[in-house]
Amino acid sequence: MPETEFTTMVMIQDSGTGNVLVQDRVISWKGLSFPGGHIEDGESFYDCAVREVKEETGLCVRNLKSCGVIHWLNNRSFDRYLAILYKTTDFSGELIAESVEGRNLWISLDELRNTPSENQMPQYLPMFLEDKYSEAFGSWNDDEPGELVFK
Repeated sequence: MPETEFTTMVMIQDSGTGNVLVQDRVISWKGLSFPGGHIEDGESFYDCAVREVKEETGLCVRNLKSCGVIHWLNNRSFDRYLAILYKTTDFSGELIAESVEGRNLWISLDELRNTPSENQMPQYLPMFLEDKYSEAFGSWNDDEPGELVFK
């Protein structure tokens, strides 16, 4: 039976510098990524985003703005993977330099766009930066990585 996995991802941007907080992930979905993670039973998407950011970065985020969803469908198993996206410039706290997920660092959007990434993070940026999309949909399998279509 096909499975559905729900996660969140949060772009935290420093309004003073324009830099964004990324994790250089070492466990799963390796490479530069925005913080986030799996939604727990009984948890809202928003609450998951806030909790995951706190756990992974030490920062408290507020006033999250929805950026839509990235929806991947495995075209062989029909498993689905959905990432609920948010962004904010409203945060406080002391940044943890590193967590079990990887190293946390502030970088420019240009650096993020131009850093080679095995997790294809740069292709997700239109969802966070352009207000004209509500969903990015892609079909993939273990032999074909797939491409996203923005809607």
